[in-house]
Amino acid sequence: MQKKFQVATPKKHKTFKQWLMSLAVKRALVYIDRDPDKNVPKLLDWIVKLDKTEKYATVPALSVKAALQDKTSNWSILTQSLWDDMDPSIIKKVFENFVVNSVIVGQTKQEKIRQQYQCNVPWAILLDPTTSCNLKCIGCWAAEYGNQLNLSFDDLDFIIEEGKSIGVYFFLFSGGEPLVRKRDIIRLCEKHNDCIFLAFTNGTLIDDEFASSMLRVKNFIPAISVEGFEDETDYRRGVGTYQKVSRAMDILKNNKLPFGISCCYTSKNVESIGSDAFFDEMIRKGAKFAWLFTYIPIGKDAVPELMVTPEQREFMYQKVREFRQTKPIFSLDFWNDGEFAGGCIAGGRRYLHINANGDIEPCAFIHYSDSNIKNKSIIEALQSPLFMSYRDNQPFDENLLKPCPMLDNPDCLMSMIKESGAASTDLQSPEDVEVLCARTAPVAAKWAPVADRIWKAYPKEKLQAARNRVEKWTIK
Repeated sequence: MQKKFQVATPKKHKTFKQWLMSLAVKRALVYIDRDPDKNVPKLLDWIVKLDKTEKYATVPALSVKAALQDKTSNWSILTQSLWDDMDPSIIKKVFENFVVNSVIVGQTKQEKIRQQYQCNVPWAILLDPTTSCNLKCIGCWAAEYGNQLNLSFDDLDFIIEEGKSIGVYFFLFSGGEPLVRKRDIIRLCEKHNDCIFLAFTNGTLIDDEFASSMLRVKNFIPAISVEGFEDETDYRRGVGTYQKVSRAMDILKNNKLPFGISCCYTSKNVESIGSDAFFDEMIRKGAKFAWLFTYIPIGKDAVPELMVTPEQREFMYQKVREFRQTKPIFSLDFWNDGEFAGGCIAGGRRYLHINANGDIEPCAFIHYSDSNIKNKSIIEALQSPLFMSYRDNQPFDENLLKPCPMLDNPDCLMSMIKESGAASTDLQSPEDVEVLCARTAPVAAKWAPVADRIWKAYPKEKLQAARNRVEKWTIK
């Protein structure tokens, strides 16, 4: 693949000052190992001192410190479990790459690039190494492609290099099933050992050999897809899948490796995923985070009946907030947490997506693009009509519980796609944006009054905090 565009020479990403900071982190973590319960709060104070702008790490660090003061709280239990359940060398690498490189060093650089080019600049990049998958899940758009599309190792390597040149040190893999390419993924982890990598994976390809590779590179974390308990998971992913996923979790836990879960809640499984019993079982299995998504009807094999009702979406909204106060697992909801992200995070505002054909998309769920890595740099894509339209229109609603331009504000999505001239990236069955939005508009109309009721009940200080987050991540 010919590459003609680049923001900066991507081989030198850190200054001498930043190198010294990394060295200090390693020494600090050795100190913390002696007594995590006593010394983690001191580390959080140190993070606040590093965050000179008080924009990226200060608020979450102080919030965590306050939560840790209660030794019986779920957050204290979760923090202690990291030291109890994970290999110490992985804790050090994840902390250095995620907190220092991605959050502090990376976001400072992103801010400078954002101001220089007057466009969105992402904190994370989501990549599809392949469309291949060893499962065929009900309602999954990737099933349409089979094994037709792949990004080469050199393509993936170049994207990561270019991402680092604009301050991105957090890369996520999806697909297809990304671990179909697990050898290449481990090679990328080895080469870019200053980055943190996460994969949304069905988990069935995780074995002892791969666990050994994870332990060696230390900067790869799987988010294992699970649809609830055995019946719900096997219904959508195939008979026997839950048992394979369970074995994968056991392998990771036995090797003291970090992992989380990725849950797509639908009209069929929302009660299972939102249950105390399910979360308690995932915590027992060793999961440290839960990333929740709702079903979106994309592609010719879409099943609109799997979309949740407004009542079910509100149920998950309430349950995730309850679990954050009671369960020793970090939970986040891609759609229902718009209040914490200042609205939609796509379009490069916090992340973008590059599919296995090289199309640079605003979101993994928005299959339209006006840019491709074959002929544009990431910065050029961020300055394209589609991405600039995202920037100019975010947030898409003042009510941050309606953050999404497709699921909550379909008129916005139709307008942006048509005005930008972006084309469908579905090579098998290109989908007109009006057809897609016709599926989501009725659901958006039903969710709107529920979201408005919840939003209007917010305390004033909570509303102001949410508005401040909008301001922080919106450069106009």
